[in-house]
Amino acid sequence: MKIAVLSGKGGTGKTLVSVNLASVARQSVYIDCDVEEPNGHLFFKPKDIKTDNVSVLIPSVDEKACKGCRKCVDFCKFNALAYIKSRLYVFDEICHSCGGCILLCPQNALSETPRKIGEVKKGISDQVTVITGVLNPGEASGVPIIKSLLSSCDADSPDIFIDCPPGSACIVMESIKDADYCVLVAEPTIFGVHNLAMVYELVRLFKKPYGAILNKCFEGFNPAEQFCLDNKISILGKIPFSNELGSANSDAKIVSKEINAYHELFSGLLTAIRQEVQHEATTNT
Repeated sequence: MKIAVLSGKGGTGKTLVSVNLASVARQSVYIDCDVEEPNGHLFFKPKDIKTDNVSVLIPSVDEKACKGCRKCVDFCKFNALAYIKSRLYVFDEICHSCGGCILLCPQNALSETPRKIGEVKKGISDQVTVITGVLNPGEASGVPIIKSLLSSCDADSPDIFIDCPPGSACIVMESIKDADYCVLVAEPTIFGVHNLAMVYELVRLFKKPYGAILNKCFEGFNPAEQFCLDNKISILGKIPFSNELGSANSDAKIVSKEINAYHELFSGLLTAIRQEVQHEATTNT
């Protein structure tokens, strides 16, 4: 079971939810796909960490073979190539590694050279396998690291929890494309509804089954809850607004381990998610 946890912005509670779901599931895999600023490892504090580099292929120029036709320059939509004063320049930082310039070069003056853009770190925390992606600052895209992250986990693992990047950009799309179910985490504000709507449209576009967890809930009207009711989004559960929870979370503590009430809460959420996944599997067979 692959569960992707999404939110329309940072700070909504996406990592809180995914970390605690992985913890109460016990034998599970937690994958931090928020490669620009991963923080799940701060909660799990994994041991026996193994690190693998992630590289992309960028064009390298044979200046003697290049005749200055500029076909590669005209092709590149990211402006990663420029021909200036009889010389072809490659700007590594904005190259998206599509390989099109190499295919188009009539002189075979371009070849591919690997360049490291980040790392994948894998460790163990109790019975949870923790896999973290780290993108080097300034890199154009974290998609290659996310692909490496998702391919590095054991496909036979009973429960895999994917902590997605915030928003709905291409790195989020890459994170959810193989998910069995998507959990949308939302805040009880008008701004929270705007961001919930973003990821709601995304999971519908990908035709993924989904449900919502409402975080930071308090008494009174909840705009995020109303949005779910209006759009017939299954509400998996609610996490109350709590100073105790906020304090423990800011100290990078896994609250389901520290406080029995939250162990019961997240165990209930996990049960609700499993029931949703089973229902979808039954409906589609």
